[in-house]
Amino acid sequence: MQLQTIWQLGSNNPENPNNLDTIREWWAALEGKEVTWRQRLIPDSGDISELDWEPQRFDEIFPIAQPEIRGITLYWRKPNSSTESNTTVQKLALHHTRQELYIFPQSQQKLVIRVALPEVKYQRIEINNPEILVENNILLFQDAKQLLEVEIKLTPEQLNQLKEKLK
Repeated sequence: MQLQTIWQLGSNNPENPNNLDTIREWWAALEGKEVTWRQRLIPDSGDISELDWEPQRFDEIFPIAQPEIRGITLYWRKPNSSTESNTTVQKLALHHTRQELYIFPQSQQKLVIRVALPEVKYQRIEINNPEILVENNILLFQDAKQLLEVEIKLTPEQLNQLKEKLK
């Protein structure tokens, strides 16, 4: 599977209709899921990778209801809303690994909307100068000061990869 699926209005890419179908299925599968909804102005360079997607004041998080694409218009409802929201699009870009859909509305050429499943936040534990024990395919890191012990179970392949990286 590719990392990104793009649909663009008026594109002569033969995959364009299939790409819209892929995005339509992803959008519909959001039913009842909590999403982050963030809007940003596209920079003059046009490169949206320059945008700061960290949470800002008007960003929203809500469980999306009745998401569907009819024609080239995205429809959805917010919880407890009797009205259906929609936006007609000129371009859609779905990033599969990050589960993010970038929506480029026709009506606001300088705007991009990012709809995503909430990000996974990893908890980070810092261990300084640990005792390291290796037994079978298990790495054990112990920090006596913090009374922390981290056990990592590796497959034989992962252990070999680790050995190679440590050389």
